Amino acid sequence: MAFPPIVAAGENSARPHHQPGDYVLKAGEPIIIDLGARLNGYCADITRTYILGPPDEQFKKIFSPVRRAQVKAEAELRAGLDSLAADALAREVIAAAGYGEAFGHSLGHGVGLAVHESPAMSPNPERRTVLKAGSVVTVEPGLYLTGWGGVRLEDMVLLKPDGAEVMNRYLDYYEW
Repeated sequence: MAFPPIVAAGENSARPHHQPGDYVLKAGEPIIIDLGARLNGYCADITRTYILGPPDEQFKKIFSPVRRAQVKAEAELRAGLDSLAADALAREVIAAAGYGEAFGHSLGHGVGLAVHESPAMSPNPERRTVLKAGSVVTVEPGLYLTGWGGVRLEDMVLLKPDGAEVMNRYLDYYEW
C-alpha cells in the first residue's frame, strides 16, 4: 500500500481525508474509496465514488459535474501547461454547475516515489509551475457538501507535449 486507504460513506464522504471507522453503509449514500499501491518503489493513487442501490437525483446532480470536470481536464492537460490553468480546467466546470465553493482541494498532484509529489495543479499562485513532460499526476476533481457527502474521481495521467495519457481507468462510470 502507498498509504492507508480512505473509505468514507454518507456525510463522512464530504471530508476528503476521512479515516475509516465503524460507520454502517446505507443504500443511497455516496461511498468514496481512495486506494494507493506501491510497486518497485513507485506509487499509484486512485479514487472512485460508488453508491449502494440506484442513484437518486441528488447523487446524479453531484456526480455528473465531477465526471465532466475529470473528462475535460484529462482531455486538455499536457506538458507545458501552467499549473494554475490546469487546475482551472476542472474548477471551471464545477463552478459552472454552481458548486465552485464545494471543490476545496487542488485538481491533482504528482505521483512517483512518494504518493504526493510536485507538481501541484492548484489554484494557489504560490504553488505555480509549468507542467513537465514525463510527469505523472493525478486528476481528481471532487465536490463535497456538508450534511450530504461527496464525490471524487481520481485517475493518474502521464503528461506528454501533445496531451495526457490516462494510466488507470474504471470503465463502468454511472451513465444516466
